[in-house]
Amino acid sequence: MSINKYQPHIFVLPEDDANRQIANGFILDPNLNNRAIQVLPPARGWQKVLEQFTVVHVPEMRKFSKRMIILLIDFDEQPQTRLSYIQNQIPEDLIDRVFVIGVLSEPENLRRDMRKDFEGIGEALALDCSENKNHLWEHNLLQHNRIELNRMISSVKPFLFN
Repeated sequence: MSINKYQPHIFVLPEDDANRQIANGFILDPNLNNRAIQVLPPARGWQKVLEQFTVVHVPEMRKFSKRMIILLIDFDEQPQTRLSYIQNQIPEDLIDRVFVIGVLSEPENLRRDMRKDFEGIGEALALDCSENKNHLWEHNLLQHNRIELNRMISSVKPFLFN
């Protein structure tokens, strides 16, 4: 199924294949409105995520006012520096519709800690969201996302979960 560009929806732009697999696990949640979310192909690096966002998605987001986007990146142990850098590249008129989240280091470390495959991690994150819980989101490799997650919940949850 494809999304309706004129209804609220969200794109997920993953940095790499591991993040893509996590996003794909997330969208398997049966309570999710799968017509309101689309996982894009991996950008192959956080800087390429930013480049694709600014070149491709900024003009599209201005055209489709109900579109939101998650930039799903690895923070490489630099959460504040990387988040600030990326947020400074987001145009002011779009800042409320762009969310930057990801693993503190890299997804492979979360996979090792959780003893789940990437898709299983995504499924667990979606379950947390649909049940209004933060068990996995409070993991030390994900807790730095709290502010972005809270922003995202208020903006995205109303149309994303049934």
